[in-house]
Amino acid sequence: MSSGRRIVEIPIEKKIERILAARNLTVTTAESCTGGLVAATLVNADGISKVFKEGYITYSDEAKHKLLGVSQDTLSRFGAVSRETAVQMAEGAARAAGADVAISVTGIAGPDGGTEEKPAGLVYIGCTMNGKTIVKRCFFGGDRNSVRYNSMREALQILYCRILQE
Repeated sequence: MSSGRRIVEIPIEKKIERILAARNLTVTTAESCTGGLVAATLVNADGISKVFKEGYITYSDEAKHKLLGVSQDTLSRFGAVSRETAVQMAEGAARAAGADVAISVTGIAGPDGGTEEKPAGLVYIGCTMNGKTIVKRCFFGGDRNSVRYNSMREALQILYCRILQE
């Protein structure tokens, strides 16, 4: 017999908003291959304006350098799709926005643009908080939109877990 109660799953972006607001923390995003999907999903949560500073869509190397301070040396030596770039994107976004937490995403959504060393679907997600930056290397199969969507979902999960741990 049903109790008549309906279980409602709270979207991850609302969970993130609640934790950040409760801890009086702010967040910013730095995105390349996701093209703003992480920021767009965060702003689905009502109340996010109290904690979301700004988002950066830095699709080109020039934008990564100009807006986030990713070094030309890093871009030349490791490429835009690398652990090193994800670190500098997250740290640069936090610095530029004056945010407590930053999440970055850089990758190859495909179907073109990949190489044997860096195939389409390769994504690096960085998260910086309290002076410590972590990066996760991911590989997502599927078409361009699947890679972008799965990258966004993983970035939000990393952000959520990170702010829970701190």
